[in-house]
Amino acid sequence: MDRYPPIAEHGLVGDLQTAALVSSKGVVDWFAAPRFDSPSIFAALLDHDRGGYFLLAPENPDAVCKQLYYPGTAILVTRFMSPDGVGEVIDFMPPDPTRTATDRHTLVRAVRAVRGTVDFTLECRPRFDYARAGHQLELDDNGAVFRAPGIDAHLQATFPLERDGDDVGGRVTLSAGESGGAVFTVCASGGEAPVSPTVDGLTEQVEEVNRFWEQWLHQSHYRGRWPELVHRSAITLKLLTYAPTGALIAAATMGLPEQVGGERNWDYRFTWVRDGSLSVRAMLDLGFVEEAIAFVHWLVERLREREGKDGEPLQTMYRVDGDPDLPEETLDHFEGYRGSAPVRIGNGAADQLQLDIYGEAVYALAQGDEIAQQASFRGWQSLARTMDWLADNWDRPDEGIWETRGGRQDFTYSKMMSWVAFDHGMRLAEVMRKPADLERWRKARDTVFDAVMQRGWSEKERAFIQHYDSDVLDASLLLMPRVGFIAARDPAWLSTLDAMDRKLVSDSLVYRYDPAASPDGLRGSEGTFSLCTFLYVDALARAGRLPQARYTFEKMQTYANHVGLFAEEIGPSGEQLGNFPQAFTHLSLIMAAITLDEALDREQRR
Repeated sequence: MDRYPPIAEHGLVGDLQTAALVSSKGVVDWFAAPRFDSPSIFAALLDHDRGGYFLLAPENPDAVCKQLYYPGTAILVTRFMSPDGVGEVIDFMPPDPTRTATDRHTLVRAVRAVRGTVDFTLECRPRFDYARAGHQLELDDNGAVFRAPGIDAHLQATFPLERDGDDVGGRVTLSAGESGGAVFTVCASGGEAPVSPTVDGLTEQVEEVNRFWEQWLHQSHYRGRWPELVHRSAITLKLLTYAPTGALIAAATMGLPEQVGGERNWDYRFTWVRDGSLSVRAMLDLGFVEEAIAFVHWLVERLREREGKDGEPLQTMYRVDGDPDLPEETLDHFEGYRGSAPVRIGNGAADQLQLDIYGEAVYALAQGDEIAQQASFRGWQSLARTMDWLADNWDRPDEGIWETRGGRQDFTYSKMMSWVAFDHGMRLAEVMRKPADLERWRKARDTVFDAVMQRGWSEKERAFIQHYDSDVLDASLLLMPRVGFIAARDPAWLSTLDAMDRKLVSDSLVYRYDPAASPDGLRGSEGTFSLCTFLYVDALARAGRLPQARYTFEKMQTYANHVGLFAEEIGPSGEQLGNFPQAFTHLSLIMAAITLDEALDREQRR
């Protein structure tokens, strides 16, 4: 077992309420339950010795390992090839079709021998509550039960299990054509024990979960040039969505570093208004209307909750159930991924002022009639009051989209997205014929536009810049033409794009900004930001620079991992960094692919 496998050497499985990472060596080294944002049960990815893991793999240490997904599904297959035989571990989590929040979640790990004879080894070492809580083991002929405060974890297998202290081991030898497996089920303390698995039952479960994903993906409208890449991103976004509320989390993990050994290690298992709002357009473009509507319902509910309360109408992020309480603390007993400490849970950025989120929220609500209709009259009243609040507050300095911790600034992106809020809010009011102070919103919109064009522009760089009174560039502004703030071939925008080429682009990969030129209050550096690279593709395509856009998009695909997943960043040696997989990266991939497809189609027709 690798002490710390590369972040990219994992596949993701989930049941639309929580998720697990499985390494290419057959190790579950990240799993939290009963929700994405719950305390971990397996966290060896953050501390090999203390975190806990679940290994199920052939004993042969020299076996060649390969991973793939069943096409169009979230069923992960890890293959092991050696001179003695070829074996497979098939990992998946059965989704609950009722979408009801539950404390019961099942990770299925089926095994089979494809050729020859394969000796499989099992080691199950759970460590509850981020390895802060002990457990007691009960083991009998029906399997094992790990009992920890408030939670039970049942492990059952088609082969015998043995006690190893307070953990469990096992071994099974399979010949070609034979199969078996183990099932790990978590539930509240005292919950009903699951039925022991059988070989036939495991086979039926694989087929049932396969049907679920095939039927879901059949809704896709995408017929472009990159179906496998786009559909894998869509499945990943679905896996990162908490089905009971429709809330999209930023990533499945916490604490994975943006720089190995550095301090930029955040908890991303929450729902950012920004990320979720931008996902609405991506999912609609693919035909997944139900997912887009579900998030809009969640968003409108957040607006309604703040009615009559002081402070900002929206928080930057929430728990998947809408709980705004996300206190940040460190797990000092965890050494962190390859020594990357501190390991944080919660997220202090939830309390920051980030004014751009209002633009993204209204942008989401304005994405077509099927979305706008979700806002009830009370929902519209909440939105209108939010717009009135923004008219009085848009010009405040804030922490910005990148959640800097070096003090508030007049970030150009925040101002631009305030313009988006007013512009799209006015359109919504007129289309829906709802009461609104349109004159006030129009005046605010035009004032924001003038401010950005005058103070957000650097004559020195001939470009729009990160914040007023600076000459620092910022890749978040690549969204300018997409949201309609400026025409994609406006000379000022083309000049900005050229400046970004010079200052932020490295071999087609894009940095967010230069921390040395614009200190963000944190030590260390970071890699290129994959979201920004895909936004760069989108902007290039809109600007008519199609050969460059397509080459950048194709080159970016070489940084995907072996099953098509992306983390947050790409490091200096091409390694993936940050929490994994990241929703923002995958939704921007979808956006870039669709924009590029449309631009290439127009070019071919000409």
